[in-house]
Amino acid sequence: MDQYFGTYHRFETPSKKDAALLLGADNLVGDKYDIEFVTESGQRAAWLRNRFGAKIGFFDADFSRQLSVIVARGWTVQAVLSFVAYTDRPAPGRYWGEVAVICFDPALEDAFGPFVDNLSRRLADGVRPEVELGEQGVAKVVESKGSWAPAKHVPFPEKETGTAIMKSRRKMSEKLIEQGRKGNKGCYAVSWAFLLLLVMAVLFGLKSCGVF
Repeated sequence: MDQYFGTYHRFETPSKKDAALLLGADNLVGDKYDIEFVTESGQRAAWLRNRFGAKIGFFDADFSRQLSVIVARGWTVQAVLSFVAYTDRPAPGRYWGEVAVICFDPALEDAFGPFVDNLSRRLADGVRPEVELGEQGVAKVVESKGSWAPAKHVPFPEKETGTAIMKSRRKMSEKLIEQGRKGNKGCYAVSWAFLLLLVMAVLFGLKSCGVF
């Protein structure tokens, strides 16, 4: 941890209602999150805040303490969404997920800024690169100015009973929406047309089954 720390870590959500935002287009696999520390009932926890300013989940106490030490060093800390899951036990169920947490000395920004961008793109495609780099990995990132990427991948956690992964990569419709946000109006129009056709197809299917 002299210059860099990276890991995949689980986050929790306060409730099913609060977690509904995770399933929408404001939280896409590969999105980057800031980390904010919040003290409630005497306990300090590290929360994930998305690019639109919404808090979407929090880390456990031990990892929150670890991150607070890293932040106190003045390091850059960023998280990238890997997947979102739902577990129905215990009732009434809960949403949770994992993010890749990347922490580094600001002096390495020129190398690790592009590295995080590349990580974001790979996670969006459903690939989970290793982020625990070690000294050699960190050196390769620095030497390549962030273009180097580890070949080793990290598998998804084994599924628990009653658990389903809701998001593990970006869908085509989400990619089109994201392009629209970046100013590509044609892609934005196509994304809404795609969603409209999807809704019409579902309604037609329900009608064919006699639901309507």
